[in-house]
Amino acid sequence: MNTLDKNAPEAARELVGQILLRRLPDGQILRVRITETEAYFGEADTACHAHKGRTKRTEILYRPAGTIYVYLCYGIHWMLNLVTGPEDMPQAVLIRGVDDVFGPGRVTKRLAIDGSLNGKPLGDELTLESDGFAPQITASPRVGIGYASPEDQARLWRFTAI
Repeated sequence: MNTLDKNAPEAARELVGQILLRRLPDGQILRVRITETEAYFGEADTACHAHKGRTKRTEILYRPAGTIYVYLCYGIHWMLNLVTGPEDMPQAVLIRGVDDVFGPGRVTKRLAIDGSLNGKPLGDELTLESDGFAPQITASPRVGIGYASPEDQARLWRFTAI
């Protein structure tokens, strides 16, 4: 089974250690190892953008696993997410860190990712590779979700290679 065919919390853990490959328009290829992720899981998760249902913005979260969801945070930073799980079950994994780059806004800058990838499937421009590397992983609460319910804020859905 493909990592992204799973529910977001399981996929988020399994993505840590995988290679993210970014093909730039000039043909240059960037390869980075994913070191940190966060899961956002369905309409019941008050931290998930789909918490209030389908909207123009959240429609991408209802697409098939492997769809790229990129949004602008605070009007400044692009955030890279990969849709997971079955179609019509909105969920995704935020890529928070790669190699020596910490923070989702820095990840997208490092990989030259912007809104132009939003809604596209993994493929030519962005894809995943596995080389069998399996780091030790720690789970902790997600960050930056003060608007979510206390229960959702406490979920251990942030996964980091240690």
